[in-house]
Amino acid sequence: MQGPVTIIGDGGWGTAVATVLCSKNLPVTIWGHDPAYLEEMAATRTNRLFLPGVQLPGSLRFEPDLERALAGAALVITAVPTKFLRSVVERCRGLVPPQVGVVSLTKGVEQETLLRPSEILAASMGAERIAVLSGPSHAEEVAHRRPTTVVVSSTDDALARQAQATLMTPFFRLYTSPDTVGVELGGAIKNVIALAAGICTGLELGDNAMAALLTRGLAEMTRLGVALGADARTFSGLSGMGDLVVTCTSPFGRNRAVGIQIGQGRSLEQILASMEQVAEGVTTAVSARALARRSGVEMPIVEQVWRVLYEGRDPREGVTELMTRQPRPE
Repeated sequence: MQGPVTIIGDGGWGTAVATVLCSKNLPVTIWGHDPAYLEEMAATRTNRLFLPGVQLPGSLRFEPDLERALAGAALVITAVPTKFLRSVVERCRGLVPPQVGVVSLTKGVEQETLLRPSEILAASMGAERIAVLSGPSHAEEVAHRRPTTVVVSSTDDALARQAQATLMTPFFRLYTSPDTVGVELGGAIKNVIALAAGICTGLELGDNAMAALLTRGLAEMTRLGVALGADARTFSGLSGMGDLVVTCTSPFGRNRAVGIQIGQGRSLEQILASMEQVAEGVTTAVSARALARRSGVEMPIVEQVWRVLYEGRDPREGVTELMTRQPRPE
């Protein structure tokens, strides 16, 4: 059923999805952790920090009280970065009836537990009906109604179809999938590969290197996903190859931008100190490496990104190590 929708999180992606829903004349409420910023958004009809240049619909409602924000929602959407997700959704426990579906927009893997966002929702929020949405979808383009196609995944087919019907518009198309593990891992690991793509750009390594990086990065994503129970075919779809391509090549990509600056010689600490938004790949590199080691999966690109980020390795040394690995069949 379509009805009121509550979005937990006032970042760029959650706000962009709110504009999609408002275009269908659905009642939409955004909750955020900072009441003063919500008040500013309501007054100016802009999201100055996270989605600048987009005029927000007059019907979009902002509510700083979480219980009031969730009351009466027919669908709840969580749009909170992975590192904050648990602490936020713990506050939602008991506020969302079991029959109400929860759709996660979060892309990442929790560092401490190696849980995916849907697993965090189940464990900390107590949500019973969970779906995840992923795919090539820059918030700026969605908010400006440029054609975008994504996938919504759930083991609850009725919820996947409800989310599809609620969100689909002539400019925002959704497919459904039952492979939640694959969809979430694709959305998470591609951010690590995007850091590598940015480094490749910052080092001016050229198009051949970039093409090889995306191809072998997709192979790493697929290997890990299959080891964790995903369908290999998912990684050839929107949440795998689709999201990988846009994140690694678009000037809008935050992870790519971080990688470019690393390739140009800036330190990670300097880069992060200058950013308002979260580059999920920085923390996901730790989680992806840990998942690979726990699962016995070889992920050499992820390993080199981790070493550059957390051991201060010279990116050019990482490139050399990747290029001089033992010869093997493709």
